[in-house]
Amino acid sequence: MSEDDVLRQIEQAVIDHRLPPGTKLKEVQLAEVFGVKRGTIRKVLARLAYSRLVDQLPNRGASVARPSVEEGRDLFATRRVLESAIIQTLTPQINKAQIRQLRQLLDREQNAYETDDSKLALSLSVDFHRQLAKIGGNGVLEEYLNDIIRRTPLVILTHLGTDPQNRCRNQEHEAIVDAIETGDAKKAVAIMNRHLLHIENRIEHKSEDPQPDLATLLLSS
Repeated sequence: MSEDDVLRQIEQAVIDHRLPPGTKLKEVQLAEVFGVKRGTIRKVLARLAYSRLVDQLPNRGASVARPSVEEGRDLFATRRVLESAIIQTLTPQINKAQIRQLRQLLDREQNAYETDDSKLALSLSVDFHRQLAKIGGNGVLEEYLNDIIRRTPLVILTHLGTDPQNRCRNQEHEAIVDAIETGDAKKAVAIMNRHLLHIENRIEHKSEDPQPDLATLLLSS
């Protein structure tokens, strides 16, 4: 397994809410789980620390990051700015095929919620926001949004827990696409801002959970 493969698997475990904030990331255990050398794990942890998904402290090792309340609110405030710009960019140029692609994604998201597949629903919800950025065609906006989206699950788990009410709402995703399809960028931006504020306004301090077993979390599905 390559360094990039290990990085992607740990990132996905964070996005899927399988690695809670504060989880200790021990080099020896990670090396055993992924079947790689400790040097590879050290490089991966350094890259994750650079992207703010991991905290590395002297004499304390590495752990999944625990964003502060202030950082969490800042992330969502930044998302509002970025996603508003993305919507304003894509609305005048989006075509019917791209609208159809978005609606197919939302159908899959809704089906995941209806079948209680929370992991898939969360993944598809994230994909919706990423897809909007991709359609917008501004590579810089897309890159910045993807960087922030990777950190959002840590904010939700640290300060909101796993309550479904704290996740994106499929109905609001539908309303955003409806507004974009009619060419009403102003309305789509307003819905997006309300959509993100719904989560941002619920961010508050939450007590720490007990340390889980790292191997179990990484290998669970």
